[in-house]
Order: sequence, then structure tokens, then C-alpha cells
Amino acid sequence: MTRRTALAWAATSTRLVVGAALAAGIVLVVGIGVAAPWPTREQEPVAVTVVPTPAETVLACAGPLVVLARDSSEAGGLTQAAPSGVVSGSAGEPLDASLLGTTPAVAGGEGPAVLVASPQGDRRSDAVAAGSSAVDAEDLRGLAASACRAPLIESWLVGGATTTGAADLILLANPSDVAATVDLTLYGATGASVPPGGTALRVDARSQRIVPLAGLGVGEGAPVVRVTASGAPVAAALQTNITRTLLPGGVDQVGPVVGAERTVVIPGVQVLPSAVEASPSGATTLLRLLSAGVDTSVTVTAVDADGREVLRQEAPVLADVPSEIDLAGLEAGVYSVEVEADDPVAAAVWQTTGLGEGADFAWYTPAPVLSAETLVAVPEGPDPQIMFVGTGAAAGQVVLEPLSGGASTRTTVAANGAAVVSVDAGTVYRLTTDQPIRAGVTFAAAGALAGFPVWAAESAAAEITVYP
Repeated sequence: MTRRTALAWAATSTRLVVGAALAAGIVLVVGIGVAAPWPTREQEPVAVTVVPTPAETVLACAGPLVVLARDSSEAGGLTQAAPSGVVSGSAGEPLDASLLGTTPAVAGGEGPAVLVASPQGDRRSDAVAAGSSAVDAEDLRGLAASACRAPLIESWLVGGATTTGAADLILLANPSDVAATVDLTLYGATGASVPPGGTALRVDARSQRIVPLAGLGVGEGAPVVRVTASGAPVAAALQTNITRTLLPGGVDQVGPVVGAERTVVIPGVQVLPSAVEASPSGATTLLRLLSAGVDTSVTVTAVDADGREVLRQEAPVLADVPSEIDLAGLEAGVYSVEVEADDPVAAAVWQTTGLGEGADFAWYTPAPVLSAETLVAVPEGPDPQIMFVGTGAAAGQVVLEPLSGGASTRTTVAANGAAVVSVDAGTVYRLTTDQPIRAGVTFAAAGALAGFPVWAAESAAAEITVYP
């Protein structure tokens, strides 16, 4: 090797070694940089908490009692059988009342009442209304009472039948200024279906549409109907009546069940002595249940006016098929029927005064939990009472104060207990409680039975968080 060649080789080797070292260093630095934590800058999203502008308080009533085909020359015609007396009150702005039109038209009567209260400042007006009707005619007799309710997008009607002797009517009220489209899903002996008679029903703005329950399916002894609205919410109710061997056997207006629950409490079920006497001839107290989409099991209890458990039953409930449980053995008194289910169920209790001439019946529906001040409207009816059921771990004090003034009533409700107080018909009360409770208004006399749950106030507009 010459000197020049050796020098060239040495120089080349040196460059290779230096280059390799530099490459290794760069890789090391990059690796360390990737592994090491990089400086970060966190910024919380801008959030603004606002209270929405409160809406009007809108209450739609079921309306007068109507009868189908009273005029033999018009088989599908509707006739008013008895007007509805509405009792209402507001703790905020005054209520404005108006009447809805009906489809089809009802001969000899007016449409159902709608009551609207404007917001009071930044809060919805706490308002309440309830109606009652009494009738004693050859084709219809009994007492009906129901709370006037805010319209809903979805609700359930638990009650009625389409068997021989029944002439039940679904009442769909749309108090808004735009039309609603309603689908009725029938749950019967063969499961769920949306029959042609319940598909895409148009309910015009500011009107009530009346749909025969039998138009969804005949021969159903224990139907449940899901009401689904689009375009605008609707206030759904069910007028149900029965005729036994040409004798009217009672009538009622059944309010909506808002949704299925695992814990269902139905206060104010009245068992009269006449029902106890009639019980050997047939069921006089029935609980109807529906579990939509899933088989489940339920435990049913009945609690008397002193909060004592007097009945307990367990039963399976098949998916999409309504079940009925005979609550036999109840003595005369006022009860709360309670259901604990493995899965959410919709439920109501049917109670009759008897099974012969002059009988009446009522459908009692679940009551929500009340934990804040609310209003209670007690319409006209015989011997009105309110049953309170405690849901908390401690005893509570419940105060009823007439909204128009007068002496208040204070009642103690034991923890997980019950109490019943008499109230005045035609009166609106302010109800306050220091423990969560449920409550139901109930009426009873010979051949007259009715009741409905007390609903919580919806006066406050809830805060919402906006991320601009």
C-alpha cells in the first residue's frame, strides 16, 4: 500500500466513524425527545350556564262524557252524555280557558277544556286542573274524574276492553297551534301490533280526536295502548264503560301513564262494602300489567290506610302481553297497590263497586314522587279524600292549604307508611311536604267511584349548560 493510498483509506474510515457516531447521536436525541414529556397547554372549553325562557303551562282536560251510537240512525255518531265540571287554580299567572273542537263532532255538547297560564317572571306558572262528570242514563251511568294534564310525546293507556259490552273511546287532545300525527300500538293477547286503525292518525291543531278502542282490535279483554305523537305532543285519555245484559255497569276516564317503571305505586284504591259482598261472584279488584319487550317478574303488595301490608303476591309477566292479577281478599277500605318489578312495567288497578245493576268502577293509575310544593285540584264528587304514601326513610309532615284561603290541614305520614285525609270538593289546595311522598285523590259512594294521581309541579325551568 502506498503512502497516498493509506492516507486516503484513513480519511475515509474517519469519515465513516464520525458519520456513524453522529447518526447514532441523532437517533438517541430523537428517541429521548419522543419519550420525554412535551410541554402542553390545556384550556377548558368555554361554558355558559343559562336558564331557558320558561314556557306556558298548558293543561288539557279529557272533556265531557260521550256515548257512541245513542242515535240508532247514526251508528258511528257521538253524543254528549254529561258535561265535565272543571276545577282549576294557579299559583302564578291566571289561567285562560278555551274549548277544543272535536273530530268527529259530538252532538249536544262542547269540546274539552284547555287551560293556559303564562310564565311568571323566570318561572313557569304552577297551575292545576281536574274535571269530573256524573251520569245516570239508560245507556251510561257512573262517576268519572281525571286530572287535566300537559300533552306528551309518548304515553300509555292502561285500561278498558274491546269485548262484548264495552264501548271504549281513546281521546287525543292537541292544544297546540300545529297538527300532530299519532300512532297507536296495541298490546293484546297476541303481543304488540300497530293496526291500520291506529296508524298515522292526524289530530288537527286545537282539537280532540276520538278513536274507538275497538277499531284497534276486537275481543281484547285486557288491552294496553302506547300513544306516540310527532309534530306536536298530545294529551291522551281513555273513556271506558261497560254494559252487562243491557244494564250500564259503570264509566270512567282514565288518564295516561307517563312511562314504565320498576317501582309502581297506585294510591287511593277504594274498596267499598258492596264490592266485598260481590267478590264471591267474580273479581272486583284487578291489577293490569304490561312489560314491553321482555319477560319479567313482579311482587305486588297492598297497603292499607295505616300503612300495614295486607296482601302480597308474586307473578310472572310475559313480554308484550298484558297480564291481570286478581287482588282478592281486600276488606272495605282505602289502599295503595304497589308493584316491584325486575324490569319496567306499566300498570293500573281496576276496582268496581259491584257486579250488578247500579254498579260503577274506577281505573287508578300510578302516582309520581312529590318532593316539592305542588297544587292539587279536587273536582266535584262524593266523599273526596287524598291518600298519601311515604317513600322516604323518615316520617314526613304534609300540609294542605286551600289556595283561596282558609284553614290548613297537617298530616303525619310515617316512613314507608300511609295516611288518608278528607278534603273539600271543588277546591284547589297547595300541598307541601318535608319528605318524598306519593298521593292520589279518590271519590266513593254507593254506585259511584273515581280517582286519579296527584302530579308534581313543573314550575321551574331547569338550568342548562351551553358550550359556544
